[in-house]
Amino acid sequence: MSADAPTILATSGGIGAGQRTRFTFTPLTDFAVELSGVSGRAPRICLLATAMGDDKAVLHYLTEAAQSRGFVASHVSLFPMPSVEDITAHLLEQDVVWVFGGSVAGLLAMWRLHGVDRALRTVWQAGVVLTGISAGSICWHAGGTTDSFGPRLEPVTNGLAFVPYANGVHYDSEAQRRPLLHELVGAGVIPAAYATDDGAGLLYRGTDFIEAVAENADAGAYFVEAHDRTAMETALDVRRL
Repeated sequence: MSADAPTILATSGGIGAGQRTRFTFTPLTDFAVELSGVSGRAPRICLLATAMGDDKAVLHYLTEAAQSRGFVASHVSLFPMPSVEDITAHLLEQDVVWVFGGSVAGLLAMWRLHGVDRALRTVWQAGVVLTGISAGSICWHAGGTTDSFGPRLEPVTNGLAFVPYANGVHYDSEAQRRPLLHELVGAGVIPAAYATDDGAGLLYRGTDFIEAVAENADAGAYFVEAHDRTAMETALDVRRL
């Protein structure tokens, strides 16, 4: 099964601390699986932790979380070499590709080096649902704000641009995120942006924004655009999952 249109769920959530496992997948990830249209069998989910340098412990914990949720889990790692011979073919076998957070700058560099960017575009267009948290949200957009270079946030402007917007993540929990996103959008460094509080996600069908969703009662989502070189922010309606 595959989604009936190219589908991205870009989030500041979808994973949390587990009780018997280090991580547990949460309702935003369940929603991504639902969007894939899979039925009658266990969902297949491919985990990408490139932004964490393919840390083996992280991949173990993510796989453990996926298995405890009843998913058939696999991963593609790029260090010290790609873990599968044909990345596109492997990803086309999945229902969902789930991307962990970390260094979005490092993620983008490694993906382009190994052609993962092209593979992801192919599988996105084929209906495999793309989702993830933080760096795994920004990557699908034209750019956003990142701590890839240090504790002071900086712009990233070379996202995959599967959707023609910028992205702000952790909007309510990291103090630098909102003002820097406003500054960058207002100055035209990045295009108009969609942003999410922790626990919220953005659903895109093709290149169109469809709705904001959240896995908790409080998370908000926002649209930031430039007017006369000043950023204007609009709170979006959020559907609670």
